[in-house]
Amino acid sequence: MEKDFMHNEVRLVLAGRWLVSIDGEVREETGISVAVAGDSIAEIGPDLAAKYPQAELLACPHGLIMPGLVNVHTHAAMSCFRGLADDLPLMDWLTQHIFPREAQLTKEIVYHATLLSICEMIKSGTTSYNDMYLFTKEAARAAADAGMRAWIGEAFFDFPSPNYGELENGFAYVEELFSAYEDSDLIKITVNPHAVYTCSPTLLQRAAALAERKNALLHIHLAETRDEVQGCAEKYGCTPARHLERLGLLNERTVAAHCVMLDDEEIALLARRGVKVAHCPESNMKLASGIAPAQKMLGGGVTIGIGTDGSASNNDLDMFGEMSTAAKLHKVRDLDPTAMSAETVLRAATLGGAEVLGAADKIGSVAVGKKADLIMLNLRQPHLCPLHNPVSQLVYAAKGSDVIHSVVNGRVVMRDRRLTTLNEAAVLAEMERIGETIRHMS
Repeated sequence: MEKDFMHNEVRLVLAGRWLVSIDGEVREETGISVAVAGDSIAEIGPDLAAKYPQAELLACPHGLIMPGLVNVHTHAAMSCFRGLADDLPLMDWLTQHIFPREAQLTKEIVYHATLLSICEMIKSGTTSYNDMYLFTKEAARAAADAGMRAWIGEAFFDFPSPNYGELENGFAYVEELFSAYEDSDLIKITVNPHAVYTCSPTLLQRAAALAERKNALLHIHLAETRDEVQGCAEKYGCTPARHLERLGLLNERTVAAHCVMLDDEEIALLARRGVKVAHCPESNMKLASGIAPAQKMLGGGVTIGIGTDGSASNNDLDMFGEMSTAAKLHKVRDLDPTAMSAETVLRAATLGGAEVLGAADKIGSVAVGKKADLIMLNLRQPHLCPLHNPVSQLVYAAKGSDVIHSVVNGRVVMRDRRLTTLNEAAVLAEMERIGETIRHMS
């Protein structure tokens, strides 16, 4: 497969033994390779290194090339709270430990904590992520500095934000973000009302109007816990999903995170409205929120991607681990070994995630003309040998640490496990210093 381009435009070739394209086949042949011109995939075929000798070569004789993973729900800067308040119910965790410390956050902490998460994501195979948090200008700056592809939005609340204070300032802040990144290839700004229990109906509708005006994603936590469902019923007389439907927030731009507590009618409603879902199994398990009905949602026509949530409630951002958990969790939930097959889960973590973010025409699979967001794993590992089924191996046995090369938008961001756009040692040193500050917050 080949795209029209000048021969000398190819500046990068990835060469391995296997290619998992997601759109189609698993190729197993010596010298399978992907040529990159600019920010896009120019050609897929055998021995492209010989065809383009001028190009940088990322090669591994036991390498598997695949699309970069797409993490559809994160709070990247919450890496600064990793392990701080574990083994607690969600609302206790939020109100007694997280919210009080978030009130003391600074833009410098958010910048460096976001860089820490980006280091972790790149080193474990994630090339795109969808982030909701605070001090979003700093989060976007971190992503841009790292060369990462990101959808980023500032959380809206009824109460004053640690970043922007009163809500009016928040809307002005987000307008500035839209202006700053309107021409960016890598950073997309989203609209992020936090949840039905932290946002009034008026705020939710205003956020939806902004998302519509900007043609942006509306990213919101939805139906995460029984307490959320019960509280919404007591206050508004209906479940969170039905509440958003009454307010006009359910449409094809909506990305609903968690969706643990949905009934069959609500699943059908989300499918009709084109709502996309971010499935975060490990965070939901750790906070004892429950298990989202992902199999039912997929069967009902809902588009699902995989998310890690923040590393304060996971406690890592390794999408390979998240895939393995997703596949196994639903088997035991449904007592059905065929539930959430490896193919289903791998698709949700790649092309499905791209569909959630409205970017399936650009990322999520390895195809000529798409953006070159690619990773390579070295499968010459004890836990990956022998190889009978590459897709199953990726979901059930591979680890983020098996990723050796990562490319985002045609740019090498990790080569032979070494980050190229970030100084990992400096990031870790700075976060050790910040960690001391956070431990003394009360």
